[in-house]
Amino acid sequence: MYKTKPFPFIALSLLAITLSAQAADAAPDAYRADVDRAILPMMKKHQIPGMAVALTVDGRHYFYNYGLAQRAPAKKVTSDTLFELGSVSKTFNVALAAYAAQHNKLALSDKVGQYLPVLRDTPFGNLTLINLATHTSGGLPLQVPDAVTSEAQLMDYLRAWRSAQGAGQGRSYSNISIGVLGLISARAMGGTYVNLLRDVILPGLDMRHTWITVPEQEMKNYAWGYDKQNKPVRVTPGLLGEEAYGVKSTAADMIRFVDANMLGNGEGSPVQQAVTATHRGYFSTTKYTQDMIWEQYPWPVALQTVIDGNADDMTYAIQPVTIHTPPTPPNQAVFLNKTGATNGFGAYVAFIPEKKMGIVMLANRNYPNAERAQAAWRIFNDIAGQDALAR
Repeated sequence: MYKTKPFPFIALSLLAITLSAQAADAAPDAYRADVDRAILPMMKKHQIPGMAVALTVDGRHYFYNYGLAQRAPAKKVTSDTLFELGSVSKTFNVALAAYAAQHNKLALSDKVGQYLPVLRDTPFGNLTLINLATHTSGGLPLQVPDAVTSEAQLMDYLRAWRSAQGAGQGRSYSNISIGVLGLISARAMGGTYVNLLRDVILPGLDMRHTWITVPEQEMKNYAWGYDKQNKPVRVTPGLLGEEAYGVKSTAADMIRFVDANMLGNGEGSPVQQAVTATHRGYFSTTKYTQDMIWEQYPWPVALQTVIDGNADDMTYAIQPVTIHTPPTPPNQAVFLNKTGATNGFGAYVAFIPEKKMGIVMLANRNYPNAERAQAAWRIFNDIAGQDALAR
């Protein structure tokens, strides 16, 4: 989902890292035991150098920071440490599309060819914008081919592309489809994707420390990720990288984003309303309802269901889908989640609007999606103090 830029190799100790946790905006240790119980063993198992975890519970924020943002020289994780979000970035992409639709700059039912005339009357051009937002192209690959390095080459590639199953007939997770949606939304709004996120979407969510291109003055907060060889790396976006996996953010900013996602229909600023609109259900897989990027489970939900929904085959295999006609409206009694990764980072966001409870987990190592989901589910279950999630 990304390309990486190596940092000159420094001998890295594999000794156990020093872990610390802290909470803010509430009683200092309100949920520390619950979070520690889920996070510490996972960090040890996967040799994760550092993590920032944020909770929102009934509108109050709690921050728990563990380990190191970089190993050499040692620098601790804080709630202001910048982590790469990987594919969690896609949730901002669809927020821009929903915002553009609210302002009548586009319609999500429109075909791609209406906005990219070079693709008119091709299988890709006949996809709808909702197909792009829900991965329901029926067979787009995960990555832009390495040989495709310019927009002109991308258009040539998409003109020649043929769907394996037909539009709306299968879910195939793809950076290409969501990347093209970002291009279309930005042009419909009369700007560039990076500028519209910076000037419209992020300010509308009060996210002041979230970036695609990290400013020089913020680089001191930018963590190093660690790859499978324990080498420090950071992402180098390829074509469509800005739209698909390019956002960097902090636990403090991301927990505000979670709060915006838990507002009811019609609440909040226009940008916050656009975020809520991304929770409409358009297709069902065998595991969950596919919203605009978000994956939605009815709540309460069993742990195994969430684990299965975050298994690797949901990313790497074409999944059968059933269309919702009309789309289901945003629902409060749901569990929504999204994973993201680059070569050196792993992110996870989940929330239950009805319970006003959400979590952000940011790590500077990529580790299995299913384990992220399991940890978050267990924390939610412990906070709830009951077995309601398991019913």
